[in-house]
Amino acid sequence: MNDTVTEAKSPLRYEPSDLLTPANLVTMLRIAAAPLAFWMIHDSEELNSWPLVAVWFVLSISDLIDGRLARRQGPTRAGAFLDPLADKVLVWGGVAMMCIEGRFVWLAWVLIVARDLAVSAFRSYYAKRGLAVPASKLAKWKAFLQLGAVGWVTLPPTHDLDWLADGTLWAGIAAGLISGAQYFLAGSRSTTTMVR
Repeated sequence: MNDTVTEAKSPLRYEPSDLLTPANLVTMLRIAAAPLAFWMIHDSEELNSWPLVAVWFVLSISDLIDGRLARRQGPTRAGAFLDPLADKVLVWGGVAMMCIEGRFVWLAWVLIVARDLAVSAFRSYYAKRGLAVPASKLAKWKAFLQLGAVGWVTLPPTHDLDWLADGTLWAGIAAGLISGAQYFLAGSRSTTTMVR
């Protein structure tokens, strides 16, 4: 009887090969809903409105939700691919829309994309050699800051505070570049150790 109670209370676990898990479904919805946010940014004359804030907040905060679900129910290979993809879609698209509307400079977008592509290339390089280099805590803050920069622009009370949005954006870019350098150094040390 005790075993039955314990089993009933245990959280549902998924295999690494599973695709349609709650965490992955949340991530897929983030990706599918991203174009709505981009359209709302483009359609908004002042780039700020409470409906846009609500959509952007839900898309941003849902990254924490799918991560929490994945930790509780078991990570999957699909989730390992989809979660960073969703972050890239939102950050790249959101910052690009702000650049198109003249709110952010294109240099910021170029640095964000170049960093992400470089890290993805090195991650693939290391993976082929059997190396798994975990993301640093700074890297986890990167997307949060970059999404937050777009959020400050869309929020009516802070819309005109250019220093707040720009400062948050460049803090996110700095976090990305520093964490990227940390990633490359960690991978290089691991590769050197394997050669020895």
